[in-house]
Amino acid sequence: MTQYSLEIFMDERTRKNTMLTAVVLIAIGFLGILLPTVLSITLSVLIALLLILAGVATAFMTRMTYQGENLAWLKPFLLISLGLLLLFYPAAGAAALGILLIIYFLIDAFAGIMFALVIKPLPGWGWTMLNGILSLALALIFMAGWPFSATWLVGLMVGISLMFDGIALLMLVLNARKLAM
Repeated sequence: MTQYSLEIFMDERTRKNTMLTAVVLIAIGFLGILLPTVLSITLSVLIALLLILAGVATAFMTRMTYQGENLAWLKPFLLISLGLLLLFYPAAGAAALGILLIIYFLIDAFAGIMFALVIKPLPGWGWTMLNGILSLALALIFMAGWPFSATWLVGLMVGISLMFDGIALLMLVLNARKLAM
């Protein structure tokens, strides 16, 4: 396993950028915890708009390139249709996001716990471990409540995860600052 050190945070610019990232993650996470349904619906609508935009771009490319091929229109049709469905039924989109978030939280838990074990002797490694364990707990909680609680749980879980990602980053950079002094 590769050994990491807090030297990566010794550069003042890196510390400032990491601290700014941590504060932004904490703020977005806090808003997600306060307004979980709003965050869930916002995520669903954002994904819907991205799918519609991708569908329009693909339709443009299909029109310019595959004029005689009717089958080439399948992809833009599917992208735009799925985007419109998510746009008009954002709660169903939030439920679908729930499945993806369960997978994300499981992978995030594994990555966080493994990274914490790699950097274990360094100050602040416990926050990274806690973040990984929290991601595992979020995945298990989400599995237990899905799909009935997906409308508000997606926003709450994303908010909690982002907030703790920010706290873990903040603790790493603050511990690096202590070592640099």
